Amino acid sequence: MSALMDGIKGNRFAVLGRAGMDLYADPVGVKSEDADTFHADLGGSSANICAGLVKLGSQAALVTSVSDDAIGRFCVNRLRHYGVDTSHIRVVGGEYRMSLAVYESRAEDFQNVIYRNGAVDFQVTEEDMDRVDYDAFTALISAGTVFAAEPSRSATFRAFDNARKAELPVIFDIDYRPYSWPSAQVAADVLSRAGDACDLIVGNDEEFGFMAGGIEKGFAKARELAEKPGRIVIYKMGEKGAITLTDGQEIHTGIYPVTAVKPNGAGDSFMAGLLASVAAGHSLKDAVMRGSACASIVVSQPGCAPAMPTTSELDAFLTDHPSPTP
Repeated sequence: MSALMDGIKGNRFAVLGRAGMDLYADPVGVKSEDADTFHADLGGSSANICAGLVKLGSQAALVTSVSDDAIGRFCVNRLRHYGVDTSHIRVVGGEYRMSLAVYESRAEDFQNVIYRNGAVDFQVTEEDMDRVDYDAFTALISAGTVFAAEPSRSATFRAFDNARKAELPVIFDIDYRPYSWPSAQVAADVLSRAGDACDLIVGNDEEFGFMAGGIEKGFAKARELAEKPGRIVIYKMGEKGAITLTDGQEIHTGIYPVTAVKPNGAGDSFMAGLLASVAAGHSLKDAVMRGSACASIVVSQPGCAPAMPTTSELDAFLTDHPSPTP
């Protein structure tokens, strides 16, 4: 078995990236500007991945920084509620703030308003990364947003180096968010450099296309990345499913159609489902399909972290949805 699969099967994940607060309008279908009630819960891509992993029986620790205020404490409390290890989170004073996402549970004209001014998660430092005991984990996960600004960018590359020295595989969710970056060119350069350093790369067709300089070149970019022995690349295509590339193989998998109430949270849930399923002994193809099922579950319910399924909920969904499409 490869070092990557061994690391995932170890089932103890250090996750780099942001936590935030989600405010989502209630009831289902109401637009944010028309709502008089919002639910608050944990958000942020990396925090969502952590919550998803723990709900599926994995161990996960979030490595980030949070603001020294009520919202920062709210996010840490919610991480603990979901069973996520918060011992690698540093509290930062001053004017830095948590991310806030205000969105709604509606598929038509969906709106997600992101507040990222003075984002505190970009304040993670190389010293923070050096304080992590990498020997306590079996794999490192990073979402792409951490590379959008300094000091977080340099700190994350430092963490990649530390993980390599500790012989931990590095798992990368490209997670390109244009609003976080100074320019598209900087993003393409930095995300490509990050991808080259990783063992498992997950992204959608637009993200790989962005790294390659055009969406029509995205699959060729994924194939190129997958040429490195032992590396796995998962190329997601929305409703068309996914192609998993590894050691010369191309594994095609479909999706599980559901009535979606929102588009967000799917990628985070896919990653959690994929990794937890490999750790539980499922084949790579089955793990990708279970990740796809997790994504379908999350988009069919309000919220992100609270919508992440447990193992029993995932198994029940698969019993009711025995075959994906196409």
